Amino acid sequence: MTAEKQRLIEDRDKVKNWRQWGPYLTERQWGTVREDYSSEGHAWQYISHDMARSKAYRWGEEGIAGISDDQQLLCFSVALWNKKDPIIKERFFGLTNPEGNHGEDVKELYYYLDSTPTHSYMRMLYKYPQAEYPYSQLVEESSKRTKQDPEYELVDTGIFADNRYFDVEVTYAKAEANELLIQITVTNRGPERASIEVIPHLWFRNTWAWGYDGYKPEIYLDDAGTMKASHRQLGSYYLFCDTKAEALFCENETNTWRLYQHFQEGTFKDGINDYIIFNYPVAINKINKGTKAAFRIDWTLNAGKSNTVRLRLSPEFHTKPFHLFDAIVEARRQEADAFYQDLQRDTPDEESRMIQRQALGGMLWSKQFYYYDLDVWLRGDPGMPPPPHERKRGRNNDWNHHHSADIISMPDKWEYPWYAAWDLAFHAIPIALIDPEFAKNQLLLLTKEWYMHPNGQLPAYEWSFSDVNPPVHAWATWRVYRIDSKLQDGKRDRKFLEEIFHKLLLNFTWWVNKKDVNGNNIFQGGFLGMDNIGVFDRSSTHLPTGGHIEQSDGTSWMAMFTLNMLRMSLELAKGNPTYQSLATKFFEHFLYIAGAMSNVNNEGINLWDEEDEFFYDVLHLPNNERIKLKVRSMVGLIPLFAVEVLDEDIFQKMPEFTARLDWFLQNRPDLANLISRWGDRGKNQRHLLSLLRGHRMKRLLKRMLDQNEFLSPYGIRALSHIHLNNPYVLQANGTEFSVRYQPGESDSYLFGGNSNWRGPVWFPVNYLIIESLYRFHNYYGDDFKIEHPTGSGQLLTLRQIANDLSKRMIALFKKDDQGLRPIYGKNELMQTNPHFQNNLLFHEYFDGDTGRGLGANHQTGWTGLVAKLIQPIQPHKKKQN
Repeated sequence: MTAEKQRLIEDRDKVKNWRQWGPYLTERQWGTVREDYSSEGHAWQYISHDMARSKAYRWGEEGIAGISDDQQLLCFSVALWNKKDPIIKERFFGLTNPEGNHGEDVKELYYYLDSTPTHSYMRMLYKYPQAEYPYSQLVEESSKRTKQDPEYELVDTGIFADNRYFDVEVTYAKAEANELLIQITVTNRGPERASIEVIPHLWFRNTWAWGYDGYKPEIYLDDAGTMKASHRQLGSYYLFCDTKAEALFCENETNTWRLYQHFQEGTFKDGINDYIIFNYPVAINKINKGTKAAFRIDWTLNAGKSNTVRLRLSPEFHTKPFHLFDAIVEARRQEADAFYQDLQRDTPDEESRMIQRQALGGMLWSKQFYYYDLDVWLRGDPGMPPPPHERKRGRNNDWNHHHSADIISMPDKWEYPWYAAWDLAFHAIPIALIDPEFAKNQLLLLTKEWYMHPNGQLPAYEWSFSDVNPPVHAWATWRVYRIDSKLQDGKRDRKFLEEIFHKLLLNFTWWVNKKDVNGNNIFQGGFLGMDNIGVFDRSSTHLPTGGHIEQSDGTSWMAMFTLNMLRMSLELAKGNPTYQSLATKFFEHFLYIAGAMSNVNNEGINLWDEEDEFFYDVLHLPNNERIKLKVRSMVGLIPLFAVEVLDEDIFQKMPEFTARLDWFLQNRPDLANLISRWGDRGKNQRHLLSLLRGHRMKRLLKRMLDQNEFLSPYGIRALSHIHLNNPYVLQANGTEFSVRYQPGESDSYLFGGNSNWRGPVWFPVNYLIIESLYRFHNYYGDDFKIEHPTGSGQLLTLRQIANDLSKRMIALFKKDDQGLRPIYGKNELMQTNPHFQNNLLFHEYFDGDTGRGLGANHQTGWTGLVAKLIQPIQPHKKKQN
């Protein structure tokens, strides 16, 4: 029992609230839907980065290396000034979606190095340039670039030449559940002396300006080097600083004159910035109190030298706040090491351990307090001007039940600082390795009545809660349930499973009622998370051809959903036989879906193409003509995901289920023949449920494992390489639509143009492929072998193939024979500089040829699945409760 595991138990049992404080600030609150009060819904334009320092936010707070309490009443973050920038560095800068040639993109270098699940120990690193930050240059140069050009990154400006930057490492260690020790160490990496101001900020989120309650908390200077922050709900906290510093105070209020030319008395959110940059005394409060405060520390560092400031945030007043400070920080570091050593005891190589720990650290840093009350957002606040009338008919207007004020795992706290339903399902898998309680609560959260729509739909993301993501919530629920059981020595949390199962029944019904338009068990759903993978926008209600698409992936996702629900039903039936009837329902529904894929509308249309040996979408035109959209993409591989293996003892223990199943199979032999060798017991007396019979699976895998098609050195591509020289082309109403293999960034503006599913490697679907191959192996065993790679003459079991694909994915982050990491491509600074090369970024997706990281570069969200791939597979313990 490590100290960190003991803290997790104390938190679970409500002995101590170890999660009260954590890295819950976002990295970008500006440019979000929540803060957008425009009539047109132009979130990126309504509040810009330049406006952010002067605008008091309504729905959340942002900062660098920021922390807050779990209701985000009191916030702390680090600000910096190199004495050359036109503003102090309070927040990370990046391009908006319209500004970037591949969409929004943060233009900073920072790394999440470590965190424990309770945030008892955390470290992050920011690389702050010594030269003036090139704000305008980044915007202007990016505006000149096209979709065909690479992005213009901060490194490309030359600002890191000769290592002329500061390493700013921020460490947090908890002395108690609600008491944090903060250590900020700045190192001059450059060849000459350089000056920097370190400006730790403490402030209250503005809860008083909206017209509900005029109560205003207060921060004041209690003594030299000590601030006291008092809030009637949170209580009082002291911030102690061990370094001589100037204390500065202003109000977390909007500077209406700067933003809107409306004069108001007082000081504002940008007051500390204006005082430091312009030496403007009236910008800060004359008396040492306010709702926003900072210590101002001025250093000049020789080349290669470091300085450290220590702070303590505590509900208790300490006469000697830094007594044993270093010892406590060191103890928490050692406890973090012990926690991860226990996790990684069977992971032999140091590289893998480092990758896994940074991946998990990044996931834990990516938690955020997400606050969004749709009813209030739509109606407006009494203390503010009413929202534009267009809002009542605009974005998310039919989700006014939605109310979130929770700590949620974000895809990326700068590029995607809002939860996304299918991302969150994947986040839960690696998080469950180290914090199954948090993973379970995240999955439960989206099924709560204040999130899930009354009609059963799960909210997608704030840009449009009504968008449709793949139905992976049930899959993640079952996987987290199993991971949790292994960690608890076989004890199973059936209360969690049963609670979420009932809500997933509602979601399943929504899918059947809303996305099976014709009631023929062929499902639509639109883009389904794979933005530009189709010939045209599959989410459009008006296709350029008219008609609709009968989606191979939508239907396969639903087959997978059905099997996930079947598996959960059988598990719950062990304690309550009533669930056997639900298991029967899902078994039959799976067979109906399998039948529909083979014979759409009983019209002889098969989503499987016998000649190409691949699954395709079918375009159903208004004149009832059907056209197979012969794009070899991930869409055609998703049928692999619908696979479940049932042990023989289930049928012996579930008589009602078994009797009904036998009757159905005898009376519907047409459907029974669709599932692979159901009557044949496989390895260890198991039965297989799959959309793919053995022969068809082999043919599909032959394409998938072909290096000239899907198989890359770093996993499975989202689009076949064959479309590089043979793009798919469709003529429709005088317009040509085409899909060409593009291994890197997208040249399409579909879905904002900031992601690409036409060639790159994506972690979520690769993870599902790997997991599906393991399940198929559980049935077929070691005697069933397939050539891998295709054409190599090497025959491997499905488990060996899954292991190889896993190694390819992990290899993205590992140094190759030349000591280079594929994720960093030709970036010499990242590849060779000793201060960069072991700090990892976890990108959104990866070049299908080279493995170079692309898209959001802190998306440890689903790319954090690499941590689960690294974790050795442990045998499941039989003990149950």
